[in-house]
Amino acid sequence: MARGKRLKKIRLHREGTNTLILSFLALLALNVATYYALKPNAPWAFYAVAAISVLVFLIIVNFFRCPIRVFDDETENTVVAPADGKVVVVEEVDENEYFHDRRLMISIFMSLTNVHANWFPVEGVVKNVNHRNGNFYKAWLPKASNENERADVLIETPGGQEVLVRQVAGAMARRIVTYARPDDHCFIDEHLGFIKFGSRVDLFLPLNSVVNVEFGQATVGNQTVVARLKP
Repeated sequence: MARGKRLKKIRLHREGTNTLILSFLALLALNVATYYALKPNAPWAFYAVAAISVLVFLIIVNFFRCPIRVFDDETENTVVAPADGKVVVVEEVDENEYFHDRRLMISIFMSLTNVHANWFPVEGVVKNVNHRNGNFYKAWLPKASNENERADVLIETPGGQEVLVRQVAGAMARRIVTYARPDDHCFIDEHLGFIKFGSRVDLFLPLNSVVNVEFGQATVGNQTVVARLKP
């Protein structure tokens, strides 16, 4: 497939714009207030608040960072990691919502320190997008994949294989953003979406896929090859 990419050359993800602005204003107001209330009589307390405020803002900035990444290898039959994080599941499961058969499941858990942009793991055409409300169990629990709030993106590759990508909310993640739309042509290097404040992404692949990662392995979104699809 020709790779008509629309590279998103951004350093901070657009999903963080409002959060960063509001956080900056709130912390600025807090420091102005503490300056007048504490600086004259307890300067150490003011400096402590200022230092903590800077640290908090840097943590928020770090959360919304969005490095520019280009996958330089062959994309045909390639499945790349849709997210930064750690592999927490590599197993065969029964998938009864879309495929109604056995699938190979690979799950990547994202901590608060990981980049939270999500990339398309394969190239192809988006066949279905579905958002479901649910619970907010801890994202690494097995039941989170089926019972938590989630967004499913079903992709058909040029070779005719179907891959399901599931964005799963966690105990702290209360907002899932999905950019994919039915009938979109999707490409590796493009953003599929974003999950705010820690969660996981599940992949459901054909059983004959060749797995390239193992349990506990760290992944880099849009860079780590997690599997190869069989033609």
